[in-house]
Amino acid sequence: MRDLIERFGLTPLAVETVLFARTYESDAIARPGVPAGTAGIGLFCGDPPSRSLFHRLDHDEVWHFYAGDPFRLVLLHPDGSDDEVLMGGDIGGGRSVQHVVPAGVWQAGELLSGGTWALFGCTMAPGFTPVCFEGGRVPDLLATHPGRGADIERLGVRV
Repeated sequence: MRDLIERFGLTPLAVETVLFARTYESDAIARPGVPAGTAGIGLFCGDPPSRSLFHRLDHDEVWHFYAGDPFRLVLLHPDGSDDEVLMGGDIGGGRSVQHVVPAGVWQAGELLSGGTWALFGCTMAPGFTPVCFEGGRVPDLLATHPGRGADIERLGVRV
């Protein structure tokens, strides 16, 4: 994993803890202070520990699977429903290579059990800025989505 971390300049994101690097930011502006688009590359792995803790964004986010082992996205919808998306290269086996997480949906991601690493990308238009991000605190998410308690306890933000 160290070679991937070094090659792409991956560092842990604040709050989320996932290893990530921004690879593109548009020179075009969607509105003052917000680029028209952004893209980045991320890595889920066990050493060093890397997963995406629950968060929601003000804009849609497109996830892309690139290489490695399958991972899952856990989604908590504003209407109280939830689901998960399995990302990976085995599209015949029901994996997705791309998935759009709509704005306002709580999302978290991690390797499937037994996986070693997964390389993925995320794109947004308008682009990501810290203002569009909110971390998902454990007590708040448990109150709205108690059926996902185990996922929330493991992937929720503890502040």
